[in-house]
Amino acid sequence: MYLTKNSKSPYYQIIYDNNGRLTTKSTKKKLKSEALKVLSDFEKFLETQSKVKPIKLSEFKNEYYNYILTTRSVSYLRSVKFSLEMLQKYTGDIFLTKINTKVIEQFIILTFNRSKSTAVLFYKTLKAAFSKALFWEYIKSNPFDKVKKPKTKSKIPVFISGNEISQIVGVVKESFLKDFYITAFNTGMRAGELCNLQWNAIDLTERIITVKNTDDFTTKSKKERIIPINDTLYFVLKRRLPKIRSLNNQKDYVFYKVKGIRLNVDYVSKKFKKAIRELGLNEDLKLHSCRHGFASTLIQSGVSLFTIQQLLGHQNFKVTQLYTSLQPKNLFDAVQKININQ
Repeated sequence: MYLTKNSKSPYYQIIYDNNGRLTTKSTKKKLKSEALKVLSDFEKFLETQSKVKPIKLSEFKNEYYNYILTTRSVSYLRSVKFSLEMLQKYTGDIFLTKINTKVIEQFIILTFNRSKSTAVLFYKTLKAAFSKALFWEYIKSNPFDKVKKPKTKSKIPVFISGNEISQIVGVVKESFLKDFYITAFNTGMRAGELCNLQWNAIDLTERIITVKNTDDFTTKSKKERIIPINDTLYFVLKRRLPKIRSLNNQKDYVFYKVKGIRLNVDYVSKKFKKAIRELGLNEDLKLHSCRHGFASTLIQSGVSLFTIQQLLGHQNFKVTQLYTSLQPKNLFDAVQKININQ
């Protein structure tokens, strides 16, 4: 690889071996000192590119889908499949290394013009997929890292109250589901985290639950966190504690319909929704509302947002701040403080 200059262009050219063929690339620099810097950067770029494993988008799509098949909900799997298929339809079945930031920006903008919510969905699911591609050394950088997340109007999360949880537990027949929903409200854990919760993550003596990554499951933030066990939850877990722990390869899941087989997120979510409708509660309520209810209850009790962020495992503090608007009573009480006697 070397620099050269000819009469056809005022810029220095890089001559390099491209798979057995001598190829010319313009430095777009007239000064040799500047051209040498471009040459050095290009050498480094080629060196990193030579280390990646070549894979086409269709191949990666299948590999990634199979990788998350047993750890994600049916709805999430559907979203990932749709996102990757639409990206492939836009780019064609090209090598992953050819999908750069410019390509992603154009794809997201085109989608955003049609549907803002779909653009957000594509951004989230594809960014996670390309993060795994980076980990698998199919690419040297995630093209989504330099693309801003599409902005949409933020919605106030719908929360559920302790009284509503009691009503739901009252109509649900299965004891393991009753305990599941009580635990969801008292920990703020995500449905996937609860479905994958095993007894080795629970310390009833110290009264803590460690939300951890395992071979079969990764938390949304990819980080572990600790959640204290309150009195209500302590008695629920104490009652569920198996007298004899499972042996060999059988999993010690805390919540199960069939011992050793983890619950499905869609299953527990649909059962929860069925109870909501049976009771005639707010149709917008869903299982994830237990997480919102957990945060709302803590806020009402004066717990700091920083502490709530740690308990919920939010990476972005702005997400936690959304919960400050969950209770209209907060706003009402605040306004009452500025009453002026007339």
